Amino acid sequence: MSTRALTYGPVQFPNRLGIEQFQFDRALRLGLVPGADLAGGRWSAGVFEAARQRREEILARVGDQPDLGAVRSAEVLQERLGRPVSSDAVSELGRAEALPIVGEYKGRPLYCGLAVDEFEDLAALERAERDGRLLTRDQAAVHLRIRPVDVDHLIRTGLLRPVERVRGRFRTWVSLYRAGDLTVLPGWLAEAGLDWEAVRATPPGQPSPLADLPSEADLLT
Repeated sequence: MSTRALTYGPVQFPNRLGIEQFQFDRALRLGLVPGADLAGGRWSAGVFEAARQRREEILARVGDQPDLGAVRSAEVLQERLGRPVSSDAVSELGRAEALPIVGEYKGRPLYCGLAVDEFEDLAALERAERDGRLLTRDQAAVHLRIRPVDVDHLIRTGLLRPVERVRGRFRTWVSLYRAGDLTVLPGWLAEAGLDWEAVRATPPGQPSPLADLPSEADLLT
């Protein structure tokens, strides 16, 4: 009578190995454990035994920090680096791939806990704090030193795009704009021949110099 060879699924493998699911997923991501070698996404007993013999090495490499959202990542970085860290900066580090995004939870990015634990680049963090601040339309106007109606024209033309939308009062959606995009915009428009200082100098009630720019929809037709 033959005995069916023991195999392991993606939950059984880490359970029998005595490691957390996130550690197993990270070990797979880092190539410390090979992908499933059997049909149906399962691992053979031989692969499991090889991993069991390397268990301590695998644990040392994957760390013990689960993958984290932006708020919790900021808290961990702040405690470890001894300086304030905002969730906006974490999101910016994710956009720059300085903190790898490895998944999501309820539609929000999850950042690699190992990378958060190992992050040391204070210069990159400074840039992320500066460029990654998210501003509302009115805050964007203050940042650019123009009127909100001028910001509306930048949005209409597609020259300014939100990087995120969040729920505001009365369950309305509020668009948020990245400070780094706002900072480079005046120089880019000036190089394109637009008198940016004239935009800034336009008094209340007067038409915006940006009003004649074609809308994004017009450019696509």
